[in-house]
Amino acid sequence: MQTKTEAAINIAFYDAKSYDRDSFTETNRSFLYNIDFFDFHLNPKTAFSAKGYKVVCAFVNDVINETVIKILKECGVELIAMRCAGYNNVDLKAAKEAGIRIVRVPAYSPHSVAEHAVGLLLAVTRRLPQAYLRTKTGNFTLDGLTGRDLFGLTAGILGTGKIGRTMAELLAGFGMNIVLYDPLPNKEWAESKNFKYVPLEDFFRNCDVISLHCPLTEETKHIVNKQSLALMKKDAIIINTGRGALIDAHALVQALKKQEIGGAALDVYEEESRYFFTDWSANVIRDDVLARLLTFPNVFVTSHQAFLTTNALSNIAEVTLGNIRDFYNGGKLENEVKA
Repeated sequence: MQTKTEAAINIAFYDAKSYDRDSFTETNRSFLYNIDFFDFHLNPKTAFSAKGYKVVCAFVNDVINETVIKILKECGVELIAMRCAGYNNVDLKAAKEAGIRIVRVPAYSPHSVAEHAVGLLLAVTRRLPQAYLRTKTGNFTLDGLTGRDLFGLTAGILGTGKIGRTMAELLAGFGMNIVLYDPLPNKEWAESKNFKYVPLEDFFRNCDVISLHCPLTEETKHIVNKQSLALMKKDAIIINTGRGALIDAHALVQALKKQEIGGAALDVYEEESRYFFTDWSANVIRDDVLARLLTFPNVFVTSHQAFLTTNALSNIAEVTLGNIRDFYNGGKLENEVKA
């Protein structure tokens, strides 16, 4: 039964899309919080809109830096509930100093992201976007659409959390050889699947497909860079459904231009916040790197879509609102992020 404290909890929900409103409104029937959905991002210019709210619910492209944290503190915010796994856009030190707690959704549906990554891989290797556009215009020729089998190729999984492990098992189902890299290896799982961890240089040098599933940290930022791209096979494919900044996009463009790698499939991009989740079809994309990536026939880009399944949306809403409930019930915050 809802307590008076719970009933008084107001939540400012930023960067709300139609699917967010639907999933959170449905899940909130069990929690009965007061949620106000805002279409705009949380950033220094909009942070004062949080006045009167105890909880802020934010997403990957919201800006939650020191300035925003200070404003949220002035507004009386007690908790920032990230409805995503990543939290690299949050200044954890500033939040700690302000006494604002941070929670997240560490794992909502690893299958949603991993299955999307497989779809990206197939789209690039089998030239599916080009084939689709041709047949839509009545062009049924096959010239230029030659792909290759995944069976027997070596797939490298960089980061073996829940999503990475799911991706490895899915690709193993195609008959691919699986190699792994993670500074914190899950050796028991790897041995049970007959997968093996390898040094990072060997990882880049020997893989036909590289799929990125690690968090964004100081150590992993631009882990795919000029040097690592130079190690890769000329026909290797990079898949990124993790964080955009795992890849140095400038270096990726140069490698693609020089035909030093086989292609890339990206669901994330380092400077995505201005473009992703909005309609730019009638406008000029001024980000030259993103614009260039979109011109390559061997590059397939989706706009941070991998999480977008009904299963994942339901899990995200359930865990996010559950985190808020746990915070106000005074229980242990299983999903708290600390500096």
